[in-house]
Amino acid sequence: MGKTLGSVMLVCAGMLSQTAMAAWPDDKPIELVVGFAPGGGTDVMARNLARFMEKRLGESARIVVVNKPGSGGEIAANYIQHAKPDGYTLGMINVPGYIFLPMYRKTSYQPDQIRLIARIVDDPAMLVANRDAGKPVTLQDFIAQSKQTAFSVGHSGDGTTGHLGMLELGRDAGFQFTSIPFKGNGEAKASLLGQHVDYVMMTTGEALEVGQPGTPLVGVALWGAKRAANGVPTLAEQGYNLQISSERGIGGPLNLPDDIAKRVQDAVQATMKDPEFLKAGKADAPVLAFLPGAQWNQQLQELGKRMKALVDLMGSAK
Repeated sequence: MGKTLGSVMLVCAGMLSQTAMAAWPDDKPIELVVGFAPGGGTDVMARNLARFMEKRLGESARIVVVNKPGSGGEIAANYIQHAKPDGYTLGMINVPGYIFLPMYRKTSYQPDQIRLIARIVDDPAMLVANRDAGKPVTLQDFIAQSKQTAFSVGHSGDGTTGHLGMLELGRDAGFQFTSIPFKGNGEAKASLLGQHVDYVMMTTGEALEVGQPGTPLVGVALWGAKRAANGVPTLAEQGYNLQISSERGIGGPLNLPDDIAKRVQDAVQATMKDPEFLKAGKADAPVLAFLPGAQWNQQLQELGKRMKALVDLMGSAK
């Protein structure tokens, strides 16, 4: 009798467990964590992505974007790593900072403890000036004057895309700059427009105003393989064979169940083909570059080898 009762209880427990799993994600909101302040490229993309992904995860699915800015994305990555692996905490992953930060200082997270689910964009960096500030607006003049005066350059945090791009250029062109980290590119752009910093490193998706009538923002150089739609010349065209981009995607706790990870990956891929999503997220549309999580992880292993060579440059900015 005792064995029979025990067996029944085990079966019931299993059924309850399966019911709970089957309910995902209808029983409570999913947190989508962003490691930067509201208004930056990652935040804007995450909010747009969330509302379209909801439709593909279930009729009652809800995704809430939660901003945890600071330390170049470390605070958010730590939160994602240590979250319960139940599918209710996901996060935006920002490369190269995500893999670079643990290389040059002790961090509260490790990339091998986070599961990559899907890459969404591959967005090249761009050096942007405020024409009204009277600073050089061509790369040649910028480099020449930088060798005499260290211009202030804003970016989204130490070890993030813009910071690393400037470190490499400074190394190859022989100049220094004053590094100004912000919690997000929204703040950095406002500071540039207010002439509180001389330049800002943005991505093409964050610099849609560049090349448009009526804006003082002008692109100095692009860290991409080819010119963007706004016509900003690449570094390669100007004598420097350098490229760096902001790759953004979604990750979760390492032990996230395979079925949930697959549903999220499929929802991301389907969303990226949605004409309404492309229309709403026109800043990101030109740089969308989907990769499944496993493939993205393999690619980042190779990028990590390149990033190691930049560790010694971290002290070269004032």
